[in-house]
Amino acid sequence: MTAVESVGLTKRFRSGQVAVNAIDLAVPQGSVYGFLGPNGSGKTTTIRMLLGLIRPTAGSHRLLGTDRLIEALPRVGSLVEGPAFHPYLSGRDNLNRLDAADRTADPKTARARVDAALDRVGLLAAAGKRYRAYSLGMRQRLAIAATLLRPRELLILDEPTNGLDPQGTREVRAILTGLAAGGATVLLSTHLLSEVEQICSHVGVMHVGRLVAQGSLADLRARTAPRVEVRTPEPAAAAAVLSGLGLAEVAATAEVATALAGDVAPEKVVAALVAEDVPVRGFAVLAPDLEEMFVALTGEGFDVNG
Repeated sequence: MTAVESVGLTKRFRSGQVAVNAIDLAVPQGSVYGFLGPNGSGKTTTIRMLLGLIRPTAGSHRLLGTDRLIEALPRVGSLVEGPAFHPYLSGRDNLNRLDAADRTADPKTARARVDAALDRVGLLAAAGKRYRAYSLGMRQRLAIAATLLRPRELLILDEPTNGLDPQGTREVRAILTGLAAGGATVLLSTHLLSEVEQICSHVGVMHVGRLVAQGSLADLRARTAPRVEVRTPEPAAAAAVLSGLGLAEVAATAEVATALAGDVAPEKVVAALVAEDVPVRGFAVLAPDLEEMFVALTGEGFDVNG
């Protein structure tokens, strides 16, 4: 089952710029899907199309099993391009206004639901403070609280930790993890590799308007070959052994020799080193990190930690 799916979803602006180029999204139900890419790669434009804020030039999409947004959107919480609230109202009053505008919400439970949402993002103590007095991090938390006024089956969040301090970032990540554990699907747009690595189960990688890869985090990592690393006082001799085994991209630096692991078993590498009397102080098979995976998929990198 997929919570979000698209076929050939495309957005071409009047200038001729193709912001999103025929992408086929498949967001598994119950997953935390990291929609990853540098700023300007087409993530926000895609999200705006998914939510019906702009019309696609071509293609189609479905949310929660239906292509009728009027049926799906009451079950979807979203945060797009940062929070927007009335500056002269308190945090609680802003949420009360949003809740009152929702025709499907029960007014009798509004107070309890608003307080629960504020409490969940750590703003209950500041609920009476005017929005204009909120810090950037508090404003971001209030925007997330707005998505939690009712139980949601799907959350679509565009850079939800933007502007948060480290503690606030950890709290938001814990909220998203908890929502996913409760059965909700989270589509999280971000340019932070560390964010994806910590909380996401699945990833879609955007590059210049194209979806260049998607799948589980483990499957995408498997596309990038691991490396063997030998720590030794004789790196040149170790490099020669690695080359003799047919390993590619052999390199030697001070006290370290490395190579792509390929299909050679690690125990065979160690046995060959011992057989050639190469002193080994340490041996490891290094799985590629997320940055290496991204570079392998797109040919370029971007800010890892923001």
